[in-house]
Amino acid sequence: MVDYRDADLRLLRCKTFKGRVMAISVWRQVLTLPVIVIAMGYFVDIYDLILFGVVRVESLSELGLDKEGITLWGSIILNAQMGGMLIGGILWGILGDKKGRLSVLFASIILYSVANLLNAFVTNVEQYALLRFIAGIGLAGELGAGVTLVAEILPKELRGYGVMSIAAFGVLGVVAANIVAENFAWRNAYIIGGVLGFLLLILRFRVRESEMFQHHASDDVKRGHFFALFSHRKLFTKYIKAIVIGMPLWYVVGVLVMFSPEFAKALEISGEVTAGQALMYTYIGLSVGDLASGYLSQQMQSRKKAYTIFMVLSVVSVLYYFTLSGATAGSFYAAVFLLGVFCGYWALFITMAAEQFGTNIRATVATTVPNFVRGSVVPITSSFMLLKESMGVLGSAAVVGSVVFTIALVALYFTRETFHEDLDYIEA
Repeated sequence: MVDYRDADLRLLRCKTFKGRVMAISVWRQVLTLPVIVIAMGYFVDIYDLILFGVVRVESLSELGLDKEGITLWGSIILNAQMGGMLIGGILWGILGDKKGRLSVLFASIILYSVANLLNAFVTNVEQYALLRFIAGIGLAGELGAGVTLVAEILPKELRGYGVMSIAAFGVLGVVAANIVAENFAWRNAYIIGGVLGFLLLILRFRVRESEMFQHHASDDVKRGHFFALFSHRKLFTKYIKAIVIGMPLWYVVGVLVMFSPEFAKALEISGEVTAGQALMYTYIGLSVGDLASGYLSQQMQSRKKAYTIFMVLSVVSVLYYFTLSGATAGSFYAAVFLLGVFCGYWALFITMAAEQFGTNIRATVATTVPNFVRGSVVPITSSFMLLKESMGVLGSAAVVGSVVFTIALVALYFTRETFHEDLDYIEA
């Protein structure tokens, strides 16, 4: 029986996690210092990750490039950052399993904060590309190590809430990047990102290592064995499924939102549509979706059921996006907001990946999987660009989206439920 007169604010004590309002006592257990600090870290991570896309034109113009040069070097620098993230995902994942989750959280934030500060003082595009590559390596470690740590320190009934909080707050870094870029020169925007990183580093000294990791640290087992994911059939199958189910999110962001001006033109949208505004509304939607999908997962006590519901709704929102012919810019932005909401299962995606594997390889998986999914943007966008010449913008996007969602739904069907998994074990 809920006692609404309890002066200690313990008004909403839940007997179960199904069909009830989350109790204040639950959030007191979830919003611990590690969760708050890691959520702030992911916020800074996303800010720095998206910043080049926001200041790309302004910064490259100041460095003396014309329109053609901006397009060429913008692609080169973005690919350099992405390449750094792919390499960093592997390096930080292995380090996180061998030396501990905290070692990654410290080293990665130092690396990308220094790179971002130096970005403010570049004098040519070659320096710019090199520093974005270095920043990409650093940025790759933040989310995976943070999610692994939170999954291991919270009770299994609450870890979904923890990861949900991290993702929902973190993606708002895109909004911050847009606001800062609109009010500060691009060099100052990089300085702000670097300073935020170092301020956060101070808070991280109060976060402790996972006891689960320490418990197995002395075990005579291989930890952070990345290549075992490819040489062991069972691990490889789980790993590929963990990657594939996240690809639709980056189809939506990397194609439908990044190329939103082209889609607006093809759909004859009235009014101006910019990629920057579309990205901002999408990421606000992603924040809402991460909260909603995480909450639904906790209420249903199932990662897989909640993930399936949101992926199906994501398909519906994509279909709606394609029916916007002749709509206003406001309606278009509302549609990309909905795309974000129903693609807001990033937290569930990372949680499921972490829960699929043992302690000795969990950080490797949780760090590499999201970065490989981000890397899937390259074949997805390349396929879109290739088909666009013969099928047009809408036809090409429809074909690529159909393939991506079909593969993801099949992989999700064969993915095991992990909500009640005890994570204190090692992979043989």
